[in-house]
Amino acid sequence: MASLLRTATWGLFPWRGYCSRGTQGELSKDFVEALKAVVGSPHVSTAAVVREQHGHDESVHRCQPPDAVVWPQNVEQVSRLAALCYGQGVPIIPFGTGTGLEGGVCAVQGGVCINLTHMDRILELNAEDFSVVVEPGVTRRALNTHLRDSGLWFPVDPGADASLCGMAATGASGTNTVRYGTMRDNVLNLEVVLPDGRLLHTAGPGRHFRKSAAGYNLTGLFVGSEGTLGLITAATLRLHPAPEATVAATCAFPSVQAAVDSTVHILQAAVPVARIEFLDDVSMDACNRHSKLSCPVAPTLFLEFHGSERALEEQLQRAEEITQHNGASHFSWAKGAEERSRLWAARHNAWYAVQALRPGCKGYSTDVCVPISRLPEILVQTTEDLKASGLTGAIVGHVGDGNFHCALLIDPDDPEELHRAKTFAEQLGRRALALHGTCTGEHGIGLGKRQLLQEEVGAVGMETMRQLKAALDPRGLMNPGKVL
Repeated sequence: MASLLRTATWGLFPWRGYCSRGTQGELSKDFVEALKAVVGSPHVSTAAVVREQHGHDESVHRCQPPDAVVWPQNVEQVSRLAALCYGQGVPIIPFGTGTGLEGGVCAVQGGVCINLTHMDRILELNAEDFSVVVEPGVTRRALNTHLRDSGLWFPVDPGADASLCGMAATGASGTNTVRYGTMRDNVLNLEVVLPDGRLLHTAGPGRHFRKSAAGYNLTGLFVGSEGTLGLITAATLRLHPAPEATVAATCAFPSVQAAVDSTVHILQAAVPVARIEFLDDVSMDACNRHSKLSCPVAPTLFLEFHGSERALEEQLQRAEEITQHNGASHFSWAKGAEERSRLWAARHNAWYAVQALRPGCKGYSTDVCVPISRLPEILVQTTEDLKASGLTGAIVGHVGDGNFHCALLIDPDDPEELHRAKTFAEQLGRRALALHGTCTGEHGIGLGKRQLLQEEVGAVGMETMRQLKAALDPRGLMNPGKVL
């Protein structure tokens, strides 16, 4: 094995030992052959175009490609790949669908990208226990299509058709969080290949209980770890009964304040809303154009209710009363499946709709989350800050759980504009922290929010995280440069 790698700088910069030059570069031919011996030649690529595809997500962070991409077919191959890379000091970067927004797949130190999408089986469905076991290549939509005739569904919906294990790795959530929770609430067990190739079942092999008081919460440790502690090769997920009936609605408001006040009042009234989404006037204008809607160009709430027909009548009546009390107009119900799908497709495509407002520019997205009571304050202030910044941008949010996103449009060739966008995002993150919130509710830390994480959790919190990282990844080779 010693002949696999060039080791001129081994020890000082361990990730450089396998390169053909003193900095990030090509892997040695022998090491590439060793990768092929594990997964087969067709499942290894060092082509520049393939590496570049795997070196970026949907964020503005500069593409930093890995030195090779591999596609394992099963957990045994993942384990062998991890042991091979780790034993030789080669960084490991897990890859799902590449839909992240904080540079989580950038190979900042080169290395091997392990693309897990070929592992796409639904391994086990326990309908009576409301659980399912999926491999990392299974996406949210694929699972729900598989569950269509079972009376069950998986509700965590970040918008993009992300891989479910990738969603676990980033602690994803989305439009249904207010009713069904985040990935942290819906992952029961994980199969994880540790950096050195060992296999861990975070709740024990095959277990899918609803609660436990046994030992440390290892499942919770890996949910949201962003690929820095291991490779998730299977996830046991909590399923939910499909609702008997569903109704959606939209309503426009005279101001941002009125819209978010309605959100708070609906939640305080214990109306069991399944989704409650905010879109500002810029977002609504973009969605009207992109998705061929005809909604008023004004701050707007998209709502959805799940339950029995009788229960829905009461929910709808109460919600309409609250929103009208706050000045809502153009209250429109969508009861048919096709009409609802069109409405939520427009909401999920808001990111692309906003980008279309300024062709040729790049979208810069950031998110924060605050306690519900502070939501009106921060949304109103952020709207004013966005206008004052001179940036083109829009605000959308899962306001039912205090989380919202700012989508900024920037010229990637204009460093001054990029600097203004980064300054705005940092200011927003610090404002959320000052209101006892978090610098990210969904996107994660990745490359872009490491300083804000330090400010959020403090010195002791950061040191504790570093100790956990060192215990599981003492050589610092799992997705290096992210989170910490």
